[in-house]
Amino acid sequence: MQDRRAFLAWLAASPLAAAGGAAWAQAAGEEPLPASAVDALDVFDLERVAKRNIPVAHWGYLMTGVDGEETLAENRAAFGRWQLHTKRLVDLSKLDMGVELFGVRYASPIVICPVGSQRAFHPEGELAVARAAKSKDTLQILSTVSSTSVEDVIKARGAPVWQQLYTTSNLDSGVRIARRAVDAGARAIAVTVDLPLGRNTETMIRARRADSRNCASCHGAGGPGTETRPMFAGLDMKGVGTYSPALTWDYIARLKDATHAKILVKGLESGDDAALALKYGCDGIMVSNHGARATETGRATLDCLPEVVAAVKGRIPVLVDGGVRRGTDALKALALGASAVGIGRPYIWGLGAFGQAGVERTLDVLNNELRLAMAGVGARSLKEITPRSVVRRA
Repeated sequence: MQDRRAFLAWLAASPLAAAGGAAWAQAAGEEPLPASAVDALDVFDLERVAKRNIPVAHWGYLMTGVDGEETLAENRAAFGRWQLHTKRLVDLSKLDMGVELFGVRYASPIVICPVGSQRAFHPEGELAVARAAKSKDTLQILSTVSSTSVEDVIKARGAPVWQQLYTTSNLDSGVRIARRAVDAGARAIAVTVDLPLGRNTETMIRARRADSRNCASCHGAGGPGTETRPMFAGLDMKGVGTYSPALTWDYIARLKDATHAKILVKGLESGDDAALALKYGCDGIMVSNHGARATETGRATLDCLPEVVAAVKGRIPVLVDGGVRRGTDALKALALGASAVGIGRPYIWGLGAFGQAGVERTLDVLNNELRLAMAGVGARSLKEITPRSVVRRA
């Protein structure tokens, strides 16, 4: 206690106290919030600002896992089980981070994954994200429960997006949503298959209870239900749920026939299912556990990735999401066989913090970290990121 008092006395007499606000707070261990997007040093800086800005119930929706959130923790912990294997004295004067997916080239393998209801985090929602994706030449995947229509998002993006698909409990409605997205210009449909019967989102429910606002003030008289979302316009959603308990592999062929688009399956976590995806004509796989918001498997997507990659054997692209917070995380996923790496919460933190500028900052931070990590392992392109680029922690 005496030492602590002596430290505080010294601090009070130091130039930091005279400097005031930010310097004092930083010395006291209370780092000030970034005042602008460019002040954010990592995605966690954006998270702190977003948590201040976003209403508590909406924050709970974003941050929730399921059950005891073991899978949520594992998504992050899995990256710590791998280390980078450095390679020196490589000519890095030309470093290319570009990736090609279904014939389209993007500046980076970091992909904006679908998150629903983005106007819950910022008034411009998906449109701000689309403009950021355009600015950074990044693939954007739009949620079925988007708060903005696919037509408006593609207009803001200035290029096609991919459409995530909840097939709903009325599978005919799912086909109509997919066809509408493709007619609007979507190049691919990512069918979500990991929520057949719903989920147990305890953190979200507790956050709703803690939010004293009138729900109608944000969502309108209809509340936060899915039937009022733009992608369900023109469909009879009475009694129709988002989840699809009757969904089977046969639906893939039905979608391909109806849309003539590339069809990915989002939510696979095993080599057995990956082999079935090939058998039923899927054009790609997204290894995902819905941001740890589906089944409480206790298994990270990064841990699932190698067996999916082994089953696919390079015949179709394999994307992965879940727990990515650093460019080094992205490199580890690429080294384990991912074709591209998705982010969810980090870009929403940017959106909630500073709108379009925050999303752009999220992408800039992660891309710069990935670029430096590639240099560290001597990889001048994504093809040079191999299993030799990482080593399992002892």
